[in-house]
Amino acid sequence: MPLEGANKVIPKETIEIASAEQAAPPAAKLMDLVGGAFVSQAIYVAAKLGIADLLADGPRSAEFLAVATSTHERSLYRLLRSLTSVGVFTEVEPRIYGNSPMSETLRSDHPASTRDVAIWMNEEEHWRVYGHLLHSVKTGKPAWDVVHGEPIFPYLFSTNRELGDIFNRAMTSFSNQTIPAILDAYDFAAAETIADIGGGYGHLLGAILKANPQANGVLFDLSAVAAGAPAMFESYGVAERVSIVEGDFNHSIPVSADVYLLKHIIHDWYDETNENILRNIGAAMPENARILIIDAVLPEDDLPHFGKLLDLEMLMSPGGVERTASEFQELLKNSGFRLSRIIPTSSPVSIVEAVKG
Repeated sequence: MPLEGANKVIPKETIEIASAEQAAPPAAKLMDLVGGAFVSQAIYVAAKLGIADLLADGPRSAEFLAVATSTHERSLYRLLRSLTSVGVFTEVEPRIYGNSPMSETLRSDHPASTRDVAIWMNEEEHWRVYGHLLHSVKTGKPAWDVVHGEPIFPYLFSTNRELGDIFNRAMTSFSNQTIPAILDAYDFAAAETIADIGGGYGHLLGAILKANPQANGVLFDLSAVAAGAPAMFESYGVAERVSIVEGDFNHSIPVSADVYLLKHIIHDWYDETNENILRNIGAAMPENARILIIDAVLPEDDLPHFGKLLDLEMLMSPGGVERTASEFQELLKNSGFRLSRIIPTSSPVSIVEAVKG
């Protein structure tokens, strides 16, 4: 039936809508997956603009949000419409939007904020690397090095420190989700000294020390990274119990502790580099100490798992790999350690506990 006017509302009963129960054909499902690139970038733009923060006190119109963010109103509306269609925001009235449970986590003040992670994953310098996945698949080498002319960590911590700061904030943000799960899953009560190797700003170590007042801590990392740690330890109220040791874990790790933490370190590298890191720990490690590798542990089946997608990031950027339980066992054996147990957590990571072999 032809419309009588541009603003005429079309009755719902005249519109054919596919049943939600009707299975989409394979081509349509694949196109949904291909369209994930649009969704990821749309979330990034919403995060950069701080839309979720602007909706913290309640729904706002697209017009209000456009003025507040200095954006083109109709274009911002189209962005919000797209994200609402996948559940990121809600449309409470025509062109009036509010936060959904998902977009609440995009708020900068949310205890499990995803905002910094969404920004890091989609910053232009990082996003550009994804377009070179084919290079990594063909060669087994990081696409990052081809795109930026040097490996990821020198680039982040020397060449482009602004992006490095975004990366560090993202890692801190991701830790907000994983740290409570780690504390729930593992008992640190018997530890007197806990060392965080490559621990960045010390978010994990600070949380563990706050929950375990009997322990002291050691943070070991590059000087450019460790410079941001004192403020983190002050925020946890544990600064007087932490020593900061600067160095490169590829060369030596002169730290003696009861527990060594390796959170999101082992997945950054292939086995040869990791064997070197683990042996460097072993050289200073007391006989009864433990290593805790905190990474995703991939299931051996073909079911969905976030770590299987993160594995592509490891392939393209640092040149690392997410591992299965058997691959961890082999890596540890070749490095002079024995896998004692794997402890799952309520987050995407597990705790791989190892002792000297």
